[in-house]
Amino acid sequence: MANPSAGENRKQAKPGDGAGDAAMQHDGARLDLFKFAPFRLNRLAAEVSAALASEYRERYGLDIPEWRVLATLGFRREPCSAQYVAACTRTHKSTISRAVTSLLERRLIERVENAADRREFRLRLTRKGKTLYEELIPRLQQRERDIMACLSTEERKMFDRLIGKIEASLDLIQTSEEADAKQAY
Repeated sequence: MANPSAGENRKQAKPGDGAGDAAMQHDGARLDLFKFAPFRLNRLAAEVSAALASEYRERYGLDIPEWRVLATLGFRREPCSAQYVAACTRTHKSTISRAVTSLLERRLIERVENAADRREFRLRLTRKGKTLYEELIPRLQQRERDIMACLSTEERKMFDRLIGKIEASLDLIQTSEEADAKQAY
């Protein structure tokens, strides 16, 4: 007589007898992505980024990495390296390198020598880049307000505090002043 298959054994197992526990535990470990915070945060970030991207893509022909370079250079008082931009924005250095090349060609950014190390170049906005940045910022801030309009003023404050707590728990730098002070990037 042939041995019963593993599937038949599982069907015949009674709760608590141990025979089917491994399969039941495996089935019970199913991850609901729609309740998994990392998935939700990533999806939310991608959607918000895409919503903002429509503002600078359609009007200025910028893609997301190019915008990240411009945004990083725009809020800084001093020129910075492409490595700083990559680390600050959590974008792969090759992606930032391509964006830098494109922005240099469009004369939106320029290279300047690093006074401390003449072999290294830093990046800064050109006059044309500053004009674009200053024109775009109010549009993006309005878009941010539109996205956040579903939250009350108190909820927006709470949301900001909660994001700050998560950033702090991951040891993420939260301000440009902190990044400069720690020379983290």
